[in-house]
Amino acid sequence: MQLTQQWDKVFPKSEKVDHKKVTFKNRYGIELAADMYTPKGAQGKLAAIAVSGPFGAVKEQSSGLYAQHMAERGFVTIAFDPSYTGESGGEPRRMASPDINTEDFLAAVDFLSNQESVDPERIGIIGICGFGGMAINAAAIDPRIKATVASTMYDMSKISAEGYFGNDNTPEKRMAQRKAIAAQRTEDFKNGTYKRAGGVIDPLPDDAPWFVKEYHAYYKCPRGYHERSGNSTDGWNVIGTQSFLNQPLLAWAHEIENPVLLVHGEKAHSRYFSEYAFEKMTGKHVEGQSATVGNKELLIIPGATHVDLYDDQAGVIPYDKLEAFFKQNLK
Repeated sequence: MQLTQQWDKVFPKSEKVDHKKVTFKNRYGIELAADMYTPKGAQGKLAAIAVSGPFGAVKEQSSGLYAQHMAERGFVTIAFDPSYTGESGGEPRRMASPDINTEDFLAAVDFLSNQESVDPERIGIIGICGFGGMAINAAAIDPRIKATVASTMYDMSKISAEGYFGNDNTPEKRMAQRKAIAAQRTEDFKNGTYKRAGGVIDPLPDDAPWFVKEYHAYYKCPRGYHERSGNSTDGWNVIGTQSFLNQPLLAWAHEIENPVLLVHGEKAHSRYFSEYAFEKMTGKHVEGQSATVGNKELLIIPGATHVDLYDDQAGVIPYDKLEAFFKQNLK
């Protein structure tokens, strides 16, 4: 493992926090790399938050931005690279797993629970985009996670099995996808290498869907480009997300006892994932509006798109709300 020590984030370094690189292992023995942010002059044991996502991104992008902001507001935070990506370990590179990537969050909680500066009874997590679904799955497994935020979330199992907007939600289309991945596995084994699926399409065709244009504006442009990000470069392995097809992430979301906050943009193409997750947890179906049932909340940001919640360009990430949520629930 080689950790870059110079500041190479896509956001400026804050003078309000101390920063250092840390590592820890998950229960599969994979060593994860993380950036740790601590409020300057902090004393005693603080509440802590682990952050990861989006899916295919690295900690130098959105997750690090969220982690640094929350550290400015008094929390010990880490932004970690999931297994097989970024500076974290795991071979072959650019693989994903609903189990292992959920475990990555639990390993982050292991790490934070054993830090001198952290109160182990006051730990929360933030999952962004595709790691929003993993964060909810982690909260359903591990009651040590006292509060969870899923920001502009994707359910990677649902989108893998059904496609964008449910366009591929038929047994025939799922079987076609299974057959294509199975054939690619045979080819990869023969070649001794894994074919990459490609990151965000570049150059961008004129007829690209508007949400793909959003991704391009972040991952492929100076705003968010990072050389270790699969979305910025050559993407996942073609077979890298195979296991999501048959393993629904939110199966037990209705049994999460601790608070969950879902944040999504009103104009985000992916908003229905947060609405779906809210319904799974509460039994209440809502569309395009904020709602609260018990300690589960869906917050819709007026006028915001999916990628608006990746960074500060549009100024709509509700940091005040996140701070209040975690301070209320990590007492």
